[in-house]
Amino acid sequence: MGITDTSQIKDNLVGELPENWLIHGPKKRLVSAFHWHKAKVGVVASYTPNAHDVEDHFDIFRGVDMIESFAQATVVAAATFLESKKQDMVPEELSKLLIPTFISLGNVFFHSYLEKGQTFVNIGFIKFYKWRQMVCEGRIYRAPKGLDLDEYFRDYDEERLKNYDIGEGFVLIAELFDITGRGIKKEMFEKLQ
Repeated sequence: MGITDTSQIKDNLVGELPENWLIHGPKKRLVSAFHWHKAKVGVVASYTPNAHDVEDHFDIFRGVDMIESFAQATVVAAATFLESKKQDMVPEELSKLLIPTFISLGNVFFHSYLEKGQTFVNIGFIKFYKWRQMVCEGRIYRAPKGLDLDEYFRDYDEERLKNYDIGEGFVLIAELFDITGRGIKKEMFEKLQ
């Protein structure tokens, strides 16, 4: 069940269900869990590609889907969280006014790839947030198999986030720069029709 009252909104996204903050989907929802989050600072979220995600792609999770997962964790979920707090509205109410839109990206460098069943983490920090627009940077790492990510990131902090202090066993998959999203008023989309 979704968030029905603003009193249910915690101080961060840790432990929250992604479907409460990524209200599109479910087929295109590419975040499984939030493991660390500090409003106005950044987020750590994970995803494990399934058979549907790699269909017709040789069991490889495409780079474009990695970018989408990162954007969902950062400029969609983290931005929706901040906007919900600011507007004193639950995400579902907010979705009647705004559509979270991925509007641009800077450079993306891929160092490796991901296969079906390989869990990865998005580590994103917020560079800018104003007027419903958020710009994030970060990295994607393949997580060691079987690692309890909730426990691993329990004591994470802002300094470790910005230094990508991730420890041994994680494999760098991608570096992402200037991932930008904006909550665009629904009336703007209606004018385009």
